[in-house]
Amino acid sequence: MTSPGQRLRNAWQAGTIAVPGVFNALVARIAEQAGFKAIYLSGGALSASHGVPDVGLMSLTEFVDQARSIVQTTSLPLLCDADTGFGESLNVERTVQMFESAGAAGIHLEDQVLPKRCGHLSGKSLVEPAVMAAKIRAAVAARRDPSFVIMARTDARGVNGFEDAVKRARVYIQAGADAIFPEAMESQEEFARFAREIDVPLLANMTEFGKSPNLDVATLQSLGYKMVLFPLTVFRVAMKAAEDALRALSADGHQRQLLSRMMTRQSLYDLLGYQGFEERDRKYFQ
Repeated sequence: MTSPGQRLRNAWQAGTIAVPGVFNALVARIAEQAGFKAIYLSGGALSASHGVPDVGLMSLTEFVDQARSIVQTTSLPLLCDADTGFGESLNVERTVQMFESAGAAGIHLEDQVLPKRCGHLSGKSLVEPAVMAAKIRAAVAARRDPSFVIMARTDARGVNGFEDAVKRARVYIQAGADAIFPEAMESQEEFARFAREIDVPLLANMTEFGKSPNLDVATLQSLGYKMVLFPLTVFRVAMKAAEDALRALSADGHQRQLLSRMMTRQSLYDLLGYQGFEERDRKYFQ
């Protein structure tokens, strides 16, 4: 069978792909049914799901466990946020090995200093380019499957400016990065300029409420991007729905007004393949 990393590469080579963040295995299955070609595990969503901010508090094991759960539920290739690699170069070796063993298609590493920050917030600090390059070389050396994607994210635009982001991207490509994730571009023209400067597959982050304009997939494809990431879109919609439902339930003492906004029991069972489980269970007793 084609490896997860190769499936991700095949997807972006066939045309620019939208990559939604999925915060659990069931959402991953919905994404597959909706027709997406790849999915993403966001460190921001994972951290928020545990009630903590995205400042590097979650462990490698927690990331990998969630990735494994998602991969077991869908055939879509999963790109994973790997923060700063969970340590230095030798730690990055183990990070790659664990994500790859879990069935992920690839990871992205970022060039921030711990404690890291959301890419669209102030207060970030960057490691030296040589430190990040060493992590990338370690990641490339550690992967068993050469198709496992090693993506380098640079947060330099929000710290040192656009030109440093381009300069760092070139260093990271030289170190072996397969793709580049330029975080927090501040205009459509910056996205276009970056794509003109960097000749490897690029990922554009279309997170909401950040520094980047919300551009559509067609526009970013025309600018030269192969992946368009929507890391927290579904999570934010789901959390707002949960907040509204809980407030209504608390105020009204019943859920009748919410029924039309729910996934039905039958729809959930269909999504889970419930009938297949029952049929196999009965078959084993024949």
